[in-house]
Amino acid sequence: MSTQADRVTSRNPGEIRISLADLDQFALLGGRDANLRLLEDFFSGTITVRGDTLLLRGSDDETELMERVVLRLIGMVDHGQALDEVSIGYVCNRCANDESLEDEVEADSEPLFFATDTRRAIRAKTAGQSAYIEAIRNHDVVFSIGPAGTGKTYLAVVLAMDYLKRQLVDRVVLVRPAVEAGEQLGFLPGDLQEKIDPYLRPLYDALSDTIGPSRIQRYMGSGIIEAAPLAYMRGRTLNKAFVILDEAQNTTLGQMKMFLTRLGYQSKAVVTGDITQIDLRGESQSGLVRVRKILEGTEGVSFVELGRQDVVRHPLVRRIVEAFRLAEEAENGKE
Repeated sequence: MSTQADRVTSRNPGEIRISLADLDQFALLGGRDANLRLLEDFFSGTITVRGDTLLLRGSDDETELMERVVLRLIGMVDHGQALDEVSIGYVCNRCANDESLEDEVEADSEPLFFATDTRRAIRAKTAGQSAYIEAIRNHDVVFSIGPAGTGKTYLAVVLAMDYLKRQLVDRVVLVRPAVEAGEQLGFLPGDLQEKIDPYLRPLYDALSDTIGPSRIQRYMGSGIIEAAPLAYMRGRTLNKAFVILDEAQNTTLGQMKMFLTRLGYQSKAVVTGDITQIDLRGESQSGLVRVRKILEGTEGVSFVELGRQDVVRHPLVRRIVEAFRLAEEAENGKE
């Protein structure tokens, strides 16, 4: 069939039939029809599979919405994307809110990287993530601001590995402020690596998912991948490096300036953070908040905002983010 819309074989009041011919039904419906059950939980109508036909029944509005969702999911399967609770919830919510998805199928069809151990294709899952990736490719300094679960750090690490694989950079430098210890790591037990490991664990997790634990150790041993707290960046010049500053909401403006001026020849920097989770003590102001007013509009610098619609963790994370946003708005309204 030439397009997903061509799969609709009949459309009657309260009933739509969609052909599943030549489609991997297991990929669409999930093991033991797990994906089908997720769809049934989301809609008040019914979804039934009879051979190569998917039957949608409900009110006219409900069947039209179910049709949009099912055709979108079929398109994702056709492009080789695995369906899970996160991706299905994302599509259902976007369609229910009447948000366009038409430009996202092509983004899904382009793998960013193939995980080393599993050969799993890593792709952008939302329009916001696609915009983030394009910003990284087209700018030397990118700031990604958004709530937890939007893939800020993960996608930066994936792109860093892609740049390293294509020899666009010689090394990857992962940086994080150690705010909880006030950047004073000396009192912690162990050597430097053991001291900073707790702060860099999220970056290691993203690396492990991308290139595997064994390769991480080999790359770190040879200096191809380096992980360091922000305090240890002062005085350095980083040439032909992909540098990621994570949790940047916990930097001061001075620290932010120090980090950005480390960039050398053929280097790229990605700065990520969530301005709703600032842990700085006292009267310190977040460098991530203040730097936008200073650098916005500067050539070569891009700011990307990710929102709750870009959350790709457990569907509950999106609801938690929204609940906190509403609570904050209500609190500000009282002031």
